[in-house]
Amino acid sequence: MLTAHPSLLRELVERCETLRRRLASGGSAETRRQLEDASYTLCVLTGTRQLDTALSAARRQLADAL
Repeated sequence: MLTAHPSLLRELVERCETLRRRLASGGSAETRRQLEDASYTLCVLTGTRQLDTALSAARRQLADAL
């Protein structure tokens, strides 16, 4: 099975978490679009369909990479 490079996964996880926090505190439509883009990419890289599942899968892959 192919997996994404750990640095890319780490960057996407951090980006999604940051954008989620911004959106929760009244983020803009641009923030929502950025989160959708980052979520889509993370889902593709982890073979999942939901952001929470993708985040969990990415964290597992990062832990396995250590």
